[in-house]
Amino acid sequence: MSSTTVIELANDITNAFAEITRIGPSMLPLRQAGLDRFKRSGFPTTNEEDWRFTSLKPFTEIPFEIMTDSGEQLLDQAILDEIAFSQHDTDNLVFIDGHFSDQLSQISDQPEGVTVSNLASAFDIIDNKIGLLSGKDENPLIALNDAFFTDGAWIHIPANHSLSKPVHLVFLSTAKKDGQASHSRNLIIAESNAKGTIIESHISLGHAAASTNVVTESQLEDGSNLEHIKLQDQSPQSIHLASLHSNLGKEARYAFHSFALGAQLSRNNLRMNLAKPGIDCMLNGLYMTRGSQLADHHMIVNHAAPHCDSHEYFNGILYDQSRGVFHGRILVQPEAQKTDAKQTNKNLILSEEATVNTKPQLEIYADDVKCTHGATIGELDKDAIFYLRARGLDTKAAQQMLMHGFTGEIVDRIQHNAIREELNELVWSRLENEHNLN
Repeated sequence: MSSTTVIELANDITNAFAEITRIGPSMLPLRQAGLDRFKRSGFPTTNEEDWRFTSLKPFTEIPFEIMTDSGEQLLDQAILDEIAFSQHDTDNLVFIDGHFSDQLSQISDQPEGVTVSNLASAFDIIDNKIGLLSGKDENPLIALNDAFFTDGAWIHIPANHSLSKPVHLVFLSTAKKDGQASHSRNLIIAESNAKGTIIESHISLGHAAASTNVVTESQLEDGSNLEHIKLQDQSPQSIHLASLHSNLGKEARYAFHSFALGAQLSRNNLRMNLAKPGIDCMLNGLYMTRGSQLADHHMIVNHAAPHCDSHEYFNGILYDQSRGVFHGRILVQPEAQKTDAKQTNKNLILSEEATVNTKPQLEIYADDVKCTHGATIGELDKDAIFYLRARGLDTKAAQQMLMHGFTGEIVDRIQHNAIREELNELVWSRLENEHNLN
């Protein structure tokens, strides 16, 4: 950035902080600490190893304006009825430009003790829990979220309870000006033997170069079982920045599925801490990029206890001049004997200009483990296309069938039947209508 741009951006951030503390002074110590941390570090650059392949220029070279008001008055239920998963029997928490919409949200009676609500309504109860898992992360975008988050989801499932139905977190952006930003925060706590399904959708209703910065902290205690499905399908001009920090207890089961289909720049930081024995953790993702999109997944799975399993599966399909970045690190601590960990990243490159930077890593300090990792980058199998054409399919149909099988490896791992079927239809529609091959 030029010195003028740096000064303008710093002024924008200072003015935005004064505004957000004026309209909502709640959590002021956390906000001030976040702003101070961010000022010390600044935005990450490609000179840093964790950001070597991902430049934040699309974010840092536009103005920085917090959306202190939502576009709720411009929306009605008909708009929500058109988005993915809207026809399923779910509880819906709707956030517009980072602000909770009580009017558009629908929350049924959950079992006694189960909380499905927005974060701002419970600041006085949970203020000491926010940041416990993410606070030690040096990522400046988390510090920026600490300073500017407006609201988000608060989900608490007590011991031996289950969500009565899936909870759908709907984050809508109505931004009309480049640089408008929404910052959201989610806190999910599943106590011992708790169960549930959470769906998270990020959708743009406008076409500005607006940004979303979301931080999610999830605490799964002993024996809990949670499936978390995230769909990011924002406009091609938008910027999506996300961090997920999860701490898992003894024999917990956690499955996180990421579908990155939109945004000009998306970055997902995933941090899993396998803190006690017997954990089963799966990170599962699909990214489909076109034009000049960039989709980046950066994850660290920390095996800090014995007899834990982790599996990471990420597939990408890339067209035009788009880019994919995958950085996966499995860290096995000395005490984490009997670890079983697997990490794979597969990529289909469908144009000469598309590129992938992939870096799967194993860092192992225990001697009784089973760990594997691998990455592939290639084109569609010409022999397989020939085989399908010989059986009556044209070239385009053969290509789409192979790609559908490739994406199905990811989609089929979703446990919730209805959500899996809708995502399968959504991905198939994109393969048919948006990703036309020559």
